[in-house]
Amino acid sequence: MQNHGLGSWLATRRQKNPDKTALIFGDEQRMSYGELADRTDALSGLLWQRGLRRGDSVAFLGENCPEFLMTLFGCAQLGVIFVPVNTRLAPPEIAHVLSDSDARMLIHGPEFAELATTVAAQLQLPHRIQTGEEGADGRPGLDALLAEGTRGHVDSAVGLDDPAAILYTSGTTGRAKGAVLSHGNLSWVSINALVDYDLASTDVALMISPMFHAAALGMGALPVILKGGTMVLEQRFDAGRALALIERHRVTQLSGVPTTYQLLADHPKWAETDISSLAKLTCGGSAVPTRILEAYEARGLSFSQGYGMTETSPGATSLAPEMTRRKQGSVGLPHFFTEVRIAAIAAGESEDDSPGEASGENPVPVAVAPRGTIGEIQVRGPNVFLGYRGLPEATAAAFTPDGWFRSGDLGYLDEDGYLFIADRLKDMIISGGENIYPAEIEDLLYGLDGVSGAAVIGAPDEQWGEVPWAILTVQEGTDPEHLSTEAVRAALDGKLARYKLPKRVIVTDDLPRTASGKVRKAELRARYTG
Repeated sequence: MQNHGLGSWLATRRQKNPDKTALIFGDEQRMSYGELADRTDALSGLLWQRGLRRGDSVAFLGENCPEFLMTLFGCAQLGVIFVPVNTRLAPPEIAHVLSDSDARMLIHGPEFAELATTVAAQLQLPHRIQTGEEGADGRPGLDALLAEGTRGHVDSAVGLDDPAAILYTSGTTGRAKGAVLSHGNLSWVSINALVDYDLASTDVALMISPMFHAAALGMGALPVILKGGTMVLEQRFDAGRALALIERHRVTQLSGVPTTYQLLADHPKWAETDISSLAKLTCGGSAVPTRILEAYEARGLSFSQGYGMTETSPGATSLAPEMTRRKQGSVGLPHFFTEVRIAAIAAGESEDDSPGEASGENPVPVAVAPRGTIGEIQVRGPNVFLGYRGLPEATAAAFTPDGWFRSGDLGYLDEDGYLFIADRLKDMIISGGENIYPAEIEDLLYGLDGVSGAAVIGAPDEQWGEVPWAILTVQEGTDPEHLSTEAVRAALDGKLARYKLPKRVIVTDDLPRTASGKVRKAELRARYTG
């Protein structure tokens, strides 16, 4: 084959295991690897007929479904770049993703028809296709279009260094940045998962996390397909239904964030559900609380935990289940084909500066920190992304002079090389597994009448881990009710994803700042969240 990337995967699976069940979705619908490969071939043919060529971008807006994977692999056959869109984003955020990625086609689920129609018209997208038999505007849907096509498998010349997907990650400066992941990045992160999580072709994985996130895609869906396992696709997470699916389909593998596992364990059906088939639980986003560990240990289960980010496709480290208690609080060792180091914080940096960034135009190389010393977590390996789309300066700033990706997170390695997270970008909030960057919210807060200063911090939350709180200073004469929690949330609703809306708004007399004018968010967190 000429295609050395993801575009060859389904054709190979069809040859090896044509009758093996690849996907279970809906109530009892099933799709074999042969059927999945055939439909993907038809979709790649449709893309070709619509004029999509190597280097073009196709966006997908929808929940977990076969069409998501068909679009990903259909694009990969042609060297077209796949852009999964977070369905929880507000319309302006979705428009930014489509515009920034130069998407020439949007494929979307029926539930997003109105939104897709508005955004496509606004951006003058050349092509828009709705999944299903019929389109929202009377035109044929994706199923009807694929039934008309006759084109077989396309074997285009695609290399491992070619871009495969653009996944958007909220930026510290406000607008989301498109992390460009290559075919090699996604292949190697899949191999890392196979090695470190002992995936087998007999595994049945329940996909309750959305595949538009790097974790569910790179550490979930792709490794299962590479190994020839079976996926149970769920469009959205419901704890009771998830438990029923585990029992019905004898699910062996489950991935999620701590909130996911907490909701399962707290469900009334937890104790009576047969989960004896479960063998592999992976958890990311934040450390698993002891209470959740104990609930699953009581059922004979332990977790694989890990650390990563979109830019590392996303896996960087993993903690084996047998080490969960011995190394509790750790996110584990580097994945098999990935390296992690801790860079010492350069002299002269304050706690309010980004680690590893020196003053002046030229970066100052920093030494590797001794074991047990906190510094910046840096990652190197074939799973590390190509860069940020259209942002050469941001890309250059994301790497050290010797080629390591600078996570911006703080941590340390213990005497055995296990990674412990000390802080996460100081500002970034992780709420139910979603990354929230305060700058994005603060930009909108400053646009509200009467606001003279704004800082968004993460506050502990029993269910979501963290939630955003907004700390505001106001102009003289401003009515406090104008900036109540309810009023601020109403003003920002529709401009941000709802999980980004501040859960509490506090009006204060001043915001503590450094000599250079930066808000001391550590002081705010100590003051308001304890």
